[in-house]
Amino acid sequence: MKSLLFLVLISVCWAEPHPGNSSLEHERIVHIQENGPRLLVVAEQAKIFSHRGGNVTLPCKFYHEHTSTAGSGTHKIRVKWTKLTYDYLKEVDVFVAMGHHRKSYGSYHGRVSLRESSENDASLVITNIMLEDYGRYKCEVIEGLEDDTAVVTLNLEGVVFPYSPRLGRYNLNFHEAQRACVEQDSVIASFDQLYDAWRSGLDWCNAGWLSDGSVQYPITKPREPCGGKNTVPGVRNYGFWDKDKSRYDVFCFTSNFNGRFYYLIHPTKLTYDEAVQACLKDGSQIAKVGQIFAAWKLLGYDRCDAGWLADGSVRYPISRPRKRCSPSEAAVRFVGFPDKKHKLYGVYCFRAYN
Repeated sequence: MKSLLFLVLISVCWAEPHPGNSSLEHERIVHIQENGPRLLVVAEQAKIFSHRGGNVTLPCKFYHEHTSTAGSGTHKIRVKWTKLTYDYLKEVDVFVAMGHHRKSYGSYHGRVSLRESSENDASLVITNIMLEDYGRYKCEVIEGLEDDTAVVTLNLEGVVFPYSPRLGRYNLNFHEAQRACVEQDSVIASFDQLYDAWRSGLDWCNAGWLSDGSVQYPITKPREPCGGKNTVPGVRNYGFWDKDKSRYDVFCFTSNFNGRFYYLIHPTKLTYDEAVQACLKDGSQIAKVGQIFAAWKLLGYDRCDAGWLADGSVRYPISRPRKRCSPSEAAVRFVGFPDKKHKLYGVYCFRAYN
């Protein structure tokens, strides 16, 4: 046992002359280091901003404490990237690398890789950004028994908009709300996205689902029907509700698009079916609600003509408020869900670029 203890001490100790009295040849300071240099993982930026269709690099580098080396050389480095859920309780696998072995998962397949600009660079490159890519990512580096992590948030430029279907207010359970957003070229918004939209002026009195399963709504101008006139502005929280049985509206999030959004110049007003065919004849498709909001918010699209959209609603985007065209504020104005067979309007179309 004594010989074993002696060998252990030999492996973790070294000596150097005492700096205060170098003439004392035999006096030494003994350093004891139990586990060797500690592995550190660092993200140079905590938040990265991008947009749908873009490419982005999530930064991550690893070091050994008090050294400039990337690894000890005795163990292979394993790099693992995961996406964190809103409550940090679950992780979605994104990418794993060890030596020459690489593996990507799910919707990230073929879109992710390591940058590897240096031997200690574990940064993740994501191409062709999707709306679903928004969120927090964890970079984990493992070497033998050592490991460390760093978290990076990927934010997307975009717009949050409230949505309710033709059936009217409070008719969507959580799963229907998710599908409704996807059908309108968007995804269900996160709390952070709704909060940022509220800070930018979004005011909406109907409660809607968010991606974490909570139900909330943003108020910038307190009033009696919306939590009370004497309350402070903020994002009102109804809490978490039964995702199958409870019914509310939904807040969706969309980003820019690779295509052309436009109002179709047509000699006559159209029924809904005629509007769909007119867009097709023009080499396009009838536009979706997410596309009109993205064109309005991100491109400044402005048109005072009400037009059909894919969900059967009629809306028009105003970025320059003026008389007869949303005089009080810039907004996507909602006319309603008119009778598809008898009511006549213009139409907004969308043509995707290859």
